[in-house]
Formats: sequence, C-alpha cells, structure tokens
Amino acid sequence: MRVFFIRRFLFSIITVIGATAIVFTMSRAVADPLLLYAKPGGYGVSPEQTAVLKAKLGLDKPPPIQFVLWLGRVARGDLGETILDEKPVGRILMERVPASFQLGLYAFILATVFGIPLGILSAVKRGSSWDYMGRGVALFGQAIPTFWLAIVFILVFAVSLDWLPAATRGDGWFDFKHALMPTVTLAVGALAGYMRITRSAMLEVLDSEYVKLARAKGVGPQSVIWKHAFRNALIAPLTASSLIFVGFLAGSVLIENIFAWPGLGRAAIQAINNNDFPILQAITLFFVLAYVVMNFVTDVLYAVIDPRIRLG
Repeated sequence: MRVFFIRRFLFSIITVIGATAIVFTMSRAVADPLLLYAKPGGYGVSPEQTAVLKAKLGLDKPPPIQFVLWLGRVARGDLGETILDEKPVGRILMERVPASFQLGLYAFILATVFGIPLGILSAVKRGSSWDYMGRGVALFGQAIPTFWLAIVFILVFAVSLDWLPAATRGDGWFDFKHALMPTVTLAVGALAGYMRITRSAMLEVLDSEYVKLARAKGVGPQSVIWKHAFRNALIAPLTASSLIFVGFLAGSVLIENIFAWPGLGRAAIQAINNNDFPILQAITLFFVLAYVVMNFVTDVLYAVIDPRIRLG
C-alpha cells in the first residue's frame, strides 16, 4: 500500500514539472513581451531601458535558467508580477479562483445529480422508453457545440424573453440567476458523459455471473442494483467525476468569455492576448496542480474501493 502511494506521488511530481516546463517554453516562443511597453499607454523603451527591463523580468538569462529560477520563486510562494501593470499574480489568482470554482462546482453538482441516476435508470430499464430517452440525452449532450448552446441560451433567455442576465457573476455564491445559464451550458456535456459511462458500466455488471446468481437466489431488485451492481460499477463514474470537476475549472475558458464570467478562464485569454506570461504560467500551474491532485485522490480511492488495483 505504501509503495503504491509513493509511486503515484512521484509520478505526480514528474507530471507537474513536465507540464510546467512545456508551458514555460511555449510562453517564451511567442512575441516579445517587452513590446507591451511600446504600445499606446505604455512607457516606450530605449535600448538601455530594454536591458533593464529584461534583467528585471529575468529575460536576460537562458530559458532553462529562467525556468529553474521561476520554480524556485514558486516554491517560496512568489508567482511574480504582471508585466505591464506590475500587480502581484498571486493576488489576481485569488480574485479569480472563487468565480471559476463556483461555476465548476455548480456544473459538477448538476451533471452528477442528473447524469448518474439517468445512467442507472437507462441500464436497469434497458430497451424501454426510459433507455431510449437516456441515450437520446447522451447523444444530444455530447454532440451539441457548447459555444452554440451558450449563444442560443443568451438569445432566448436574455434577449428574447429577458428572464436571465446575459453576463457578469452577480452578487456572489448564491446569486443563481446570474449563474444559471453558464452552469447549464457547462454541465450539459458532462451530464451526457456521466450518463453514457454509468450506463455502460452498469450493463456490464448486470450481465455478470454473480449478479445472475444473486437474482437466482432470490435477492431483491433494489439490493441487486445498489449493493451488487452499482458498487462494482462505481470505478468508471468515479474516474469521470474527478476529471470532469477539474475539467470544469480548466475547460470553462470558452464559457467564461461568452458570459463575461470573471474567472481563471477569462483571465487566461486576456493574458494570452497581452502576452503576459507570468499570469499564463500561474494559471497553467494551478490547472496542472488541480488535475494532478484529483488524479492522485482518484488513485487512492481506487485502492480503497478495489484492493486489487494497488497490487497491479
């Protein structure tokens, strides 16, 4: 058990370093960030000032040295400053994380509450109208473009009917009126994925020999479904849940920009447009850490649910 956890932890550290190195290299491959100072409203830089700015930003050193120095600062909790405004990147992240977390949490709850039960119902009622309805929901949810659905929601519920606001976060965590459209838009694809994965896992277990034996011995339908079938089919939805939740944090870039939601996704797009690589690096580091932590937690839960996994 201990060897299993140590191995997974080391793999997680290697993943974080590798992912951040790739993003760090790509952020240096685009336009020179010093051009921001020459834009209208910038400072206008002479060759002497350029040298000073490069030294200040650490751009006067080879990229590998820059990466090592950046990792050292991150380990001390220093994420640097934005290039043009010189604002602490850590403060910007702390301002944006609650909005992204709120949207991701709402979408995760909505997708989980409806997706998993719908998948179970579709599997148990195989071949019935409930099954066809569930499969239709899965097909619709995974085929429809998210950006198109968001635009349709805005046109119908914000422009035509004037029921919901089209943009901004609102007053906080419990302002559901502002969060409803982006939450539903973000959750539709995940709900369909939950339904399809849960249905497939349940069908596989329901067709297994030990479930047939339980039914032959007179075990009640509810006990067969929840105790024998769903518990053994839990690994597939569990895998999906960890990836879906982090995907809501990292993959809501498009939704946040369409609905003007002030989260990390919108900040990432603004950082790309401004070539503000300190913000981009910090946001990417946050997303990578979120994925790695959730994958590690999922591995631990695997070992708890099925001891055979930690022996592999």
